[in-house]
Amino acid sequence: MWRESKERAIGQKEIHDLDSHLYFLNHILADRFQIELAIVDGKVAGMIAYNEREVNQLYIHVDYQGMGIGQSLLEKAKVLCSGRLTLSTFEVNEKARRFYERNGFEVIGRGCENEENLPDIQYEWTVPQHDKDT
Repeated sequence: MWRESKERAIGQKEIHDLDSHLYFLNHILADRFQIELAIVDGKVAGMIAYNEREVNQLYIHVDYQGMGIGQSLLEKAKVLCSGRLTLSTFEVNEKARRFYERNGFEVIGRGCENEENLPDIQYEWTVPQHDKDT
């Protein structure tokens, strides 16, 4: 799910083999981030990896995109954050960019520090002031 979603989003084959991806998920990502899965009909439909400051991964299975799963996962991260969240997405991933901007994230930087050597965009979301006051 994760690999296919990413490949479709950026138009580039995954550079790591499946074993490397599984190691990253189980031993590196899980040490630094809360990982939540969205399960639909017994299948993994989406995943998010986040902590109180950052969304590191958010992928939705290509067959389940546009159904609100990403929205639900992102809302969990927003509720549990420290008041602000940052994340990066590939510039070429216009669908993700629209999704994050629709969800209140604002561009705070641009760069290209990733294994794929693709330009990326850094985003930030902060708790709206009226939510802080309540």
